[in-house]
Amino acid sequence: MDVNDPGSSQAGRRVRRGRSDLAEISAWWRGLGGDGFVVLPPPGRGRYTQSDGHEDAAELVAARGLGGPVSFAYWHWQSHGRAFDRSGVLTGELLLHWGGDHAVVAAGLGAGPAGFRVVDGGPQGAFRLDRITRRGDDGLPDPADPDGVRQFLAALDEPVRRGAVHPQYRPLSPGESGWLHERLDGAADLADATRFAIALERRDGLTSDQAVRLHRAWAEEYDGRLVRWTGWRELLHALLRHGREEAWDTVAALGPPAAGVVAEVPSERGLEVVRAYALTGVPGAVYAWLKLQRALREPDAVQAVIALAAELDAHDAPEAALRALAAALTGAVTADWRRETGTDAFAGRSYAALLAVRFATDDRLPRALRVLFAQTARDHVDLVREAALRAEPAALPGTAHGADTDPPTTTATAYVTDRADVLAAIERYEAARDGLLSGSGPDLTAPEGVLKRVWHRYRTLTEGDVRWLRERIADPDTGLQGLGFCLELLYAHGLAGPAEVEALLPRRMKDLAKKYPTTYTEWRHPLVTLTCLALDLGHPAAGKLLTWWDGARPVWKNELRLLTHLGAPDEAKAAALWEFVTSRAHDVGQLTTWVLVRARLDGEHPLVVADRLLGTPGVHEHKLRQVLVGVADPGQPLWHYAVDVRSRGWWQRAQEVAEHPGLSPAARAIGVRTAREHFLVRHPDQLEPAPTEAERAAALEWTRRHDGS
Repeated sequence: MDVNDPGSSQAGRRVRRGRSDLAEISAWWRGLGGDGFVVLPPPGRGRYTQSDGHEDAAELVAARGLGGPVSFAYWHWQSHGRAFDRSGVLTGELLLHWGGDHAVVAAGLGAGPAGFRVVDGGPQGAFRLDRITRRGDDGLPDPADPDGVRQFLAALDEPVRRGAVHPQYRPLSPGESGWLHERLDGAADLADATRFAIALERRDGLTSDQAVRLHRAWAEEYDGRLVRWTGWRELLHALLRHGREEAWDTVAALGPPAAGVVAEVPSERGLEVVRAYALTGVPGAVYAWLKLQRALREPDAVQAVIALAAELDAHDAPEAALRALAAALTGAVTADWRRETGTDAFAGRSYAALLAVRFATDDRLPRALRVLFAQTARDHVDLVREAALRAEPAALPGTAHGADTDPPTTTATAYVTDRADVLAAIERYEAARDGLLSGSGPDLTAPEGVLKRVWHRYRTLTEGDVRWLRERIADPDTGLQGLGFCLELLYAHGLAGPAEVEALLPRRMKDLAKKYPTTYTEWRHPLVTLTCLALDLGHPAAGKLLTWWDGARPVWKNELRLLTHLGAPDEAKAAALWEFVTSRAHDVGQLTTWVLVRARLDGEHPLVVADRLLGTPGVHEHKLRQVLVGVADPGQPLWHYAVDVRSRGWWQRAQEVAEHPGLSPAARAIGVRTAREHFLVRHPDQLEPAPTEAERAAALEWTRRHDGS
């Protein structure tokens, strides 16, 4: 349908109203507000997330001098972009986020502007604004009404129960099924057909002929980029379900991304295909491999994993494959337990934490897997203990067998009724923990956000940590991210030496000279750290490294060049850094570098140096507040130029700044304010790993003690 055709429903709305949906909604929005309730203006790009919205709300409340409890509502730029097209036509639900008292916000928003409705998502959700549409007596939308069709399909896409192990969708009535088939068969093109095909196949509803026709159109329109079509998973599922030979050519063309769909329709042929992908270390393929192994060969999850781990070892598979297998085992057993008990996703997380504790000392599993489970359990064992001591015995989740009994023949699960069993599992884990964890470390290929969660563990290094870090640096397969992580830790602790320089120099032009953006991580580009190390050591390679930095190419290095001044610092380097810091140029670590350089030259703690800068003209005050917290530990500075409110490291250092007796009241107040904004205080449910009740209570008590600081 052409939305510019005056006969179309969308164009007709613009003609009738004379202004866009966005203008209509904005006019209604500006009229909202009242006692104890405010709405933020429509967003710009600066309000991109919910966190931005809460910050804007705090600024608005302060600017208006509002006292007492204030509730607020807003929408952010991401929601705006999903809801409106460039002409301001509402093409999807507009999510309205909020803060304060839910009842006050609900009353303040009301029913919505004329022609639209506001749906309350509940105390844990957003409000949803959408157009009011009409349905026929049969409950079906007019095919010519794009909003009615969209809302109908969105309702079909809603799982029967959110958080279920596997999404399940309500069955279609005969009328609904016929309506979808009619729309699909009459679709003008693949784009038009997609939504109807997805809704049907989520209920195994595509016919063989429909699947073949869709496959033909997909292969033609998306040749060479099959995964770009949003309906490919459902169509592949239909082809496999109908036993079409085209399915296997498509699986080969898709490669590893197809593994998850192949696992939904078990076959020996699929098992072999997925196994080949899994042996290369593709995590999704490993999950699918275990699923197929259980469906076709060995239903017991633990026994199946033992067999697959032996295959991974025999084929010298990448470490990523074993990590994925550990996660797949936890996921599979947790899913079994949730299906048997009917519990929700929150209970499933608690159960998975207990599984990590148990599997870490399960001698049936190979040691390499037990090490991985011990790493996971380290972050969750206190939660498991707290839950065991707090809960009624009948509410304790656990496996059906105690560790002191004979291994079971299946992984059927049940509730443990003996609290002592859980506490005994914890005791066994803690007795074995140090031996399992010594000389191990995190997955260096994991997303930066995942690696940042463990950074605070390395404020002190054990002998095993140092050995592991040096081995990773010497390993030619360690990528730039891993090198940055490991070298920064050794260098910051003063433990890097000539061996690290010699290990990396042969790789300098091949690997180290490649761009690796690290602005939002706690570690720097490894070539920056390597240059600092070579300069500190007076290594012969330092001159060649500096020559490389002074070269014209590659261009990406220019913004990082001054960060190398931390190596063998002198007054000239400090002056060059200061000139940059006061120039208001884009800072990717230069202010932190200057503070650390000045501290080394003057023999002072970096916190004292940063404190003296407060209020200095030309110094970016916002960045300085972040740097102040980041240099609380000079042995491991944080290079992140935005406070990471989900990091235990930033929480700990904010406290240290707040309680440092040698700092000014202004500096200590920055520490208090940073701590109060941390998610441990504001949004503990969004922390990973989750805080224990004791950790949460200690954080709240700390903030109470510092009220008025």
